[in-house]
Amino acid sequence: MLIRIVKMTFQPERTDDFIKAFEARKNLIGNFEGCSGVELLRDINQTNIFFTYSKWQSEQALEKYRQSELFTSTWDEVKKWFNGKPEAWSIETIATSLLPMA
Repeated sequence: MLIRIVKMTFQPERTDDFIKAFEARKNLIGNFEGCSGVELLRDINQTNIFFTYSKWQSEQALEKYRQSELFTSTWDEVKKWFNGKPEAWSIETIATSLLPMA
C-alpha cells in the first residue's frame, strides 16, 4: 500500500473554487482503479493550504492515475489557482497505533 500526500497552497480567494472542484471529483478519484480512497485536509491556521491524502495499491496504480484524463483535467483546472509550488510525497506505513478518541 502506498500513501500519497500532496500539499497545495492556493490564492486565498480561490479556496472555495478548489473545494468545489474536489467535491465534484472525489468519488471519481477514490473509485479509480487501484485507489483505496482519498481525503481532503486543510491547515487550521493557514486556510488556503490543503493536503490530499490518498491510498494506492501500488506505484503503478498511482502512475496510471497520474497519466489519466481525470488527473490531467483536474490538475489543469486547479493549478491556475495555486499560490505556491505544490509538494508531493509517496510514503508507506511502518507502524500504526490507533487509539480511541476521547
